[in-house]
Amino acid sequence: MQTLADTSFVNSRASYYPNSQENGTDVGACGFGSFGATVNGGDVSAASALYRDGVGCGACYQVRCSDSKYCSENGVTIVITDQGYPNKNITIKIHESSSNPHYLAFVIWYQQGQRDITAVHLCETQNFACKLLDRSHGAVWTTNSPPSGPLSLRMLFSDDDGEDTWVVPVNNIPQDWKAGETYDSGVQVNQ
Repeated sequence: MQTLADTSFVNSRASYYPNSQENGTDVGACGFGSFGATVNGGDVSAASALYRDGVGCGACYQVRCSDSKYCSENGVTIVITDQGYPNKNITIKIHESSSNPHYLAFVIWYQQGQRDITAVHLCETQNFACKLLDRSHGAVWTTNSPPSGPLSLRMLFSDDDGEDTWVVPVNNIPQDWKAGETYDSGVQVNQ
């Protein structure tokens, strides 16, 4: 299989799971959990060269097969996530493991476009004190001792040309955030 990032194709392999409820892992490599089992009727695929230790979670790619007897010459556009809808705002899902107030983990849903999220800052909205989060795995970002109060995010989007752009969502994560809840960021990134 070949993958397209702007104009450069790279060779890769993919795994195809015809029913993700029976194959793969419970949470998926990107950390989307059961949310991903509803994608495309549960038909999912993965390619390690695109996944890139989780940096590829949420990015869009055009895929072309190298053996035409198995694939269409036109290719197909895929998103390396368990779900990615066009025209959806980036959504933050607080990970179920965040029931302890001294630990926060979340997954970024509905990332679109051709850019990777390479860093995330979590900031107090009152004094804008920020801390850099750790990428636990896939699209899961974590921190010990999260700031108190309503929380703001800053996400660093990077592309293959080395251009970095910080995006600050218009909506905050509320002070009373809860494990398992989702919060709409109010922003879309389509490039």
